[in-house]
Amino acid sequence: MLTAVVGGKLQGVEATYLAQKAGWDVLLLDKITDVPASGFCNSFVQIDVRQKEDLRRIIKRADFIIPALENNDAIRALVQEADSAGIPIAFDCNSYGVSSSKIESNRVFSHIGASIPRPWPECGFPIVAKPSKSSGSEGVHVFRSEDDIKAFEMPDFGGDSWVIQEFVRGPSYSLEVLGMDGRYLPLQVTDLHMDAYYDCKRVTAPASLPRGLSSTFEKISVNIARTLNLKGIIDVEAILNDGKLKVLEIDARLPSQTPTTVFWSTGLNMVKMLGNIFMNHNSLLPELKKTTGVVYEHIAVSPGLLEIAGEHIMTGSGPLKVVRDFFGADEAITSYAEGRDHWVATLITEEDELLGAEEKITAVIETIRKRFRIERIVDSTPELA
Repeated sequence: MLTAVVGGKLQGVEATYLAQKAGWDVLLLDKITDVPASGFCNSFVQIDVRQKEDLRRIIKRADFIIPALENNDAIRALVQEADSAGIPIAFDCNSYGVSSSKIESNRVFSHIGASIPRPWPECGFPIVAKPSKSSGSEGVHVFRSEDDIKAFEMPDFGGDSWVIQEFVRGPSYSLEVLGMDGRYLPLQVTDLHMDAYYDCKRVTAPASLPRGLSSTFEKISVNIARTLNLKGIIDVEAILNDGKLKVLEIDARLPSQTPTTVFWSTGLNMVKMLGNIFMNHNSLLPELKKTTGVVYEHIAVSPGLLEIAGEHIMTGSGPLKVVRDFFGADEAITSYAEGRDHWVATLITEEDELLGAEEKITAVIETIRKRFRIERIVDSTPELA
């Protein structure tokens, strides 16, 4: 089966990786030639998908389309051409429209009674400000005082395009829900570990969240999916604060990082499941049958330095490749090549228990440190964590 993945950055890496794990061929489309996923897709076409005639000619041989980008004009053109050609596309326009606005998402959370961080100025400092239309950690700022706000030069700051809330401390968790027509399956809760810039540097599974709270998280997430009348997938992120889960944001699209972690830990492939939903109109989804310990971690290596950092480090090193048994890691997605002194990698380790996977990745880092004569290892955390 030929799957067209549109967008070759981090979402495209996730979609390409899991599509190939499902045994599918991947045709990758992007307007830039050296995007990360271009290094291990089956074929690549450079195209601006807003050029509809070219897009129509290229996608007509695809059996399934997975959007892996967040440009609204490009997504609109892609959905229109897919519908016209009768090709299934893994996209829910209505749910995505809500999830791409933090303001609209908060309305959904309030509607179902989910707990969220208190809005400013009802709360005290520190506070966090997020552009309503941004994704992940993009554009996020933390303020500790009124002076910090006054020093922040942003013309529309504080207006309707921003969400400003209390800064909530605690561990972060992610959960994906898939399904359609009111039938939804929550998959596996994962732990999210942030770097100093609040970008996720590491995902671990199974999560440290107690079973009772995991069940609560699942119920909240399924309730969100039902409220949206979701068709496809939604990713829900929450934080545990003072023993209570607070929902931070949702994304009604294939996310990056967590699907691969869940795949290694449970064997469940979210891309394959999306194919079942959109191509076969089947919401009869499998249950979890196994759980192993998995660590999924990003590193950047340069002369004398190894940095463990958020996924942003994976975007600027050109095409990536998938390598088995990478310095002791079970698998890696990496730009490494013999003789290259600047490279990045997403390391994946698996053992029966999470502690074993954590010990294995520590050994991998030590092997890399010795092999490349690393003098300094940096593993930053948020200052206000």
